[in-house]
Amino acid sequence: MVVSQHGPRVRRVRAPLAAASGAAAAATLLCLRDPHRPGAYGVCPFHALTGLWCPACGGLRASADLVHGEVAASLSSNLFVLPLAVVAVVAWWGWARRRWNGVEGAGLVSGRPATVAVLAVLAVFTVLRNTPWGAALAPT
Repeated sequence: MVVSQHGPRVRRVRAPLAAASGAAAAATLLCLRDPHRPGAYGVCPFHALTGLWCPACGGLRASADLVHGEVAASLSSNLFVLPLAVVAVVAWWGWARRRWNGVEGAGLVSGRPATVAVLAVLAVFTVLRNTPWGAALAPT
């Protein structure tokens, strides 16, 4: 009986492939249903309750713009979506490569310092986009 060398590898990359499939499904949905139409995906509860922009406000529109290759439009909706997408792709690639090679362990960024840094940047971004001097950061 011949046993495939790649059988265990294929099993190890199931989770990264499932994540990629989920991302592809989300991108397809953004192509089929335009988030630029008001109410297409509901409303941001934070914005509805407070009138302020949360760090994710404009994120669906920015993601849809990226899916359509409109980088400038994406940046005008939410400045963080493009860098987040780049980090997500790099992290996914590293995860898939480590799983393919049978390496377990931490991902691209992990631990308390990284978490604190990301939360601090998001807090500053949120405050800025809700003030007159940072109005350019508000979703358009």
